[in-house]
Amino acid sequence: LARALGRHGVEVALATMGAPLSTQQRQEVAAVPGLALYESHYRLEWMEDPWEDVYRAGDWLLELEEELAPDVIHLNSYVHGALPWRAPVMVVGHSCVLSWWQAVKGEPAPPSWDRYRREVQAGLQAADLVLAPTRSMLAALDEYYGPLETTGVVPNGIARSEENSSPQPKERMVLTAGRVWDEAKNVSALEAVAPRLHWPVYVAGEDHHPDGGRACPQNVNYLGYLPRKSLRQWYRRAAIYALPARYEPFGLSALEAATEGCALVLGDIPSLREVWQDAALYVPPNDNAALQRALSGLMANPSRRAMLAARAQARARYFSPERMATGYLVAYCRLITGEGLPTVKVLGRSVPQRA
Repeated sequence: LARALGRHGVEVALATMGAPLSTQQRQEVAAVPGLALYESHYRLEWMEDPWEDVYRAGDWLLELEEELAPDVIHLNSYVHGALPWRAPVMVVGHSCVLSWWQAVKGEPAPPSWDRYRREVQAGLQAADLVLAPTRSMLAALDEYYGPLETTGVVPNGIARSEENSSPQPKERMVLTAGRVWDEAKNVSALEAVAPRLHWPVYVAGEDHHPDGGRACPQNVNYLGYLPRKSLRQWYRRAAIYALPARYEPFGLSALEAATEGCALVLGDIPSLREVWQDAALYVPPNDNAALQRALSGLMANPSRRAMLAARAQARARYFSPERMATGYLVAYCRLITGEGLPTVKVLGRSVPQRA
């Protein structure tokens, strides 16, 4: 987003929290013109016992605003929306614990999350504008923390790889990628069906939970965490990308896979239906037999596999960085002036999201 905004003359100050940036992430930041990095390691609002860090982070963010004098505050988490900002505030909801819990656990979040609920609601209610990458995610925010007055949807976007102008032959494999420890990704379903498939299943992603503990994938070929460039090569190789998710507010990994020509098998949830329409196969997240049938059917049917891959790749072109940047530019300018496209500076807070 910062790179695409930079092409419109927008300067971005990126304030990060949570885990330290990787070497690759630092290199990517350094390569974006007009992007300044301000890094911290405060705990995030969805982590265990985060509140002291959350409040200290708020003080730090207000100091940054005083120093930088941005035109817009763009937050990718919720609680700090309630700070006494001088500039207009946009909060973008990429996931939340309450909707995650209902989707993954099948029941409301327990009382131990009541403080989170109150703090998130206060942040959302104080924001001048609330956005989400899908209508489904926006509806969830309104259900759990609303009613929200001024809202909108700006889908995510990614750049097409320069390498896929000459695509390589696909290999007989199934790939999935994401945080392996997150129950929402439903890697366990792939673990369950993998022994009954004719093709190998590969899993890429972080296995260590930020609050401790580790996931240990079984019956699959576990690749571990892969840098972006390495993961892109796996997307290019895999004939099928499977994401039988229970909860996925947008599904960036599916977009990355579709861009590289994978046929998609996805969890049948509203957000993924909204994004992919008829460009994927859908399976109920808790129906392992349906997942096995869908994967086996595609493995046995090259023409259908190619058709779905072509549909997904065509659909992926809609979700471009330029379209995303235009959506955010319109939102920024409405916050500032209500009209026009002035040159703006944005203080963006970026944190790892739960899903």
